[in-house]
Amino acid sequence: MTAVTVVGCERCGSALEVGDLRCPICGLAADALRTSGLVPAKVQAKVVRCDTCGASLEYSAEVKAPRCAFCASVMHVETTADPLEQAEVFLPFTVEPTVAREALGRFLSEKRFFRPSNLATAAALESLRPMWWPAWGFSAGARVSWAADSDAGSGRSAWAPHAGQADMMFENILVSASRGLTERECERLADAYALESQERAPRGPEDAQVERFDVTRSGARRQILAAVEAEAREQVEREHIPGKRRRNVHVAVMLSSLETKRYALPAYVLAYRYRDKLYRVVVHGQDAGVVLGDAPVSVAKVVLVVGAVLLVLVALVLLFAR
Repeated sequence: MTAVTVVGCERCGSALEVGDLRCPICGLAADALRTSGLVPAKVQAKVVRCDTCGASLEYSAEVKAPRCAFCASVMHVETTADPLEQAEVFLPFTVEPTVAREALGRFLSEKRFFRPSNLATAAALESLRPMWWPAWGFSAGARVSWAADSDAGSGRSAWAPHAGQADMMFENILVSASRGLTERECERLADAYALESQERAPRGPEDAQVERFDVTRSGARRQILAAVEAEAREQVEREHIPGKRRRNVHVAVMLSSLETKRYALPAYVLAYRYRDKLYRVVVHGQDAGVVLGDAPVSVAKVVLVVGAVLLVLVALVLLFAR
């Protein structure tokens, strides 16, 4: 694992990582890194990349991965010059593979109307892959300007305009850097991680694989800013806008500090087969109660509901036609 070297921006003193083209705060070109000898030589890294979803996993001769753990598509081995996109810290697996299987069983047994009634008994586990997926963890300081309408001080009108500014701090916000997991899956998983359990080396099942970072911090700045703006909007609505009702909430964020860390977060990706079709389920690597996944829909139940709705509509038409 390559350590991430950090220096300060010549203009504002904000932290710069090797690979930053500009300061994330003031935008100054990061020439200091290129001229100070801190940029490491390019290192040839071997990865396996999915031909469908684009996820890249660290290559290991011991853990062969002819198919993608995320979407089951064919993978190929490629060599890339990439000394940076590696996790700095790993969160350990605290959920055992047997517990992940049990979590899948509970998921399949859930009583939902449109699911096939025999799903739990007819589904067959195809694969169980322990994975570490990548995410940026960031802490930031920001000056937030906001404007909104609320019912406070509106007098005879329904709404009154309000605006203000506030200095805010955001701690340990996770932003996905995964290609294999969807944004929704990553958001649901991120809330349940114990970030204080971080370790410098991976600890989990022997066959666990690591998904690599494909984008530098500079390339991910738009995602990080979007996450800061979303957090700022929630805090403004909760703490700064007066009144009980609000609308037209707008925020503008100017970063004053930004510190990032590259995390590898544990999860199990399971595939099960039902009637010759594969479905994916993701089980949290530290909380088996967090299970996300796909399930088949019973065609018979859908037809039954549609038929019932049509019968009701026909009955209503006949009723009003009299």
